[in-house]
Amino acid sequence: MSAKAISEQTGKEFLYKYICTSAAVQNRFRYASVTAETDWDRLSQEHPWLLTERLVVKPDQLIKRRGKLGLVGINLDLQGVREWLKDRLMRETTVGKTKGVLKNFLIEPFVPHPQDEEFYVCIYATREGDHVLFHHEGGVEVGDVDAKAQRLMVAVDEKLSEDQITEQLLPHVPDEKKEVLANFIVGLFNFYEDLYFTYLEINPIVVTKDGVYVLDMAAKIDATADYICKAKWGDVEFPPPFGREAYPEEAYIADLDAKSGASLKLTLLNPNGRIWTMVAGGGASVVYSDTICDLGGVDELANYGEYSGAPSEQQTYDYAKTILSLMTREKHPQGKVLIIGGSIANFTNVAATFKGIVRAIKDYQGPLKEHEVTIFVRRGGPNYQEGLRVMGEVGKTTGIPIHVFGTETHMTAIVGMALGHRPIPNQPPMDAHTANFLLNASSSAMTPATTRTASFSESRKSNDVTPAKKSKAGLPADN
Repeated sequence: MSAKAISEQTGKEFLYKYICTSAAVQNRFRYASVTAETDWDRLSQEHPWLLTERLVVKPDQLIKRRGKLGLVGINLDLQGVREWLKDRLMRETTVGKTKGVLKNFLIEPFVPHPQDEEFYVCIYATREGDHVLFHHEGGVEVGDVDAKAQRLMVAVDEKLSEDQITEQLLPHVPDEKKEVLANFIVGLFNFYEDLYFTYLEINPIVVTKDGVYVLDMAAKIDATADYICKAKWGDVEFPPPFGREAYPEEAYIADLDAKSGASLKLTLLNPNGRIWTMVAGGGASVVYSDTICDLGGVDELANYGEYSGAPSEQQTYDYAKTILSLMTREKHPQGKVLIIGGSIANFTNVAATFKGIVRAIKDYQGPLKEHEVTIFVRRGGPNYQEGLRVMGEVGKTTGIPIHVFGTETHMTAIVGMALGHRPIPNQPPMDAHTANFLLNASSSAMTPATTRTASFSESRKSNDVTPAKKSKAGLPADN
């Protein structure tokens, strides 16, 4: 499961289209999106209610607690909305420790109501099933809902009934509102399941004599269900978190990924960071990123991503050159490090993928040396010895410091070396190593090839993390 956040506008569009409930859901599709390019005359023509109703305006950029941050304009006319936006649209603001530019806003009708008509509801997925949380006091001051809310858990393949909801979630709700709330929550849960949501929060949901109003909403969907939900989702967009810009290089890699049977992923975290990764395998990418953070590199971690599923030499070249281009744009006073890591591949031809990376290194050898980039490599799998040999050779021919290690070195040991937490071992001479074993074209037997491997690291005996320690620490065994 890949849970990805969607905008409030997208979440409400889905809800208004697909929820099935007898509860009267009000203000369906009454929202308008505003950016710096918005033509206000055209906007008011497309949404004539903007000229006649009192309005609410707020940023739609995955920001929580907008009300407490002073980021919600309430009970304004359209001119008041425009005045309110002058001080905020395209302005930098700070949310917690994160700085970002407010670019996207949502305008909706203002719904006057007393506090006792506000409620809180949230549904989220876990391995055991889906949890439904409800609190009879919603809104800005809802507080710690995990501690205060009524809750029930719906196991996988179980259904939710109105009787369950009324009995377990609504004991503190006025009797006259129980039926409409129970019916709405059942419809909301079925909608959540049908469209493969993983998280869906409405705070507040307002229940008046006229019906149900969904005021503020936050949601995530399971992006891997795209092939199931394509007809209903359409071309859904996944906005970046507040404070992180969407980069064209990310879109480029996403396009390569979409056209390939392999997996190619890239997310930029800090383009000015000094620690860059190029990791083979989704699981390995998590392990390497966690290790970098554990060793104090979280503020300097520049990217997250992976290449896997046997990408071709050309695909790996395109992926590698994108990362090398990004990391050689801004200099760092301490120089930069590139960690080319991975565990032991099952079927990916390491030699072929490394040839693509080597091509990219040769193309960028000038900028890499100018930006004082040091490269650390650790890999195993089919033809890995040849891949490591080629990687070691390009270091010698280009003059770029490349430290190459094979399966005798724990997969995350190179992170400690790159961050200066452990010494880089002296590389023994090439002739001291076992020959590269490749499949003989005329036989299924393994025969020694004439090509020797590149320089490897010290033997497994000298590793700081032994297999026993790995198991105790919850790290994956390297076998």
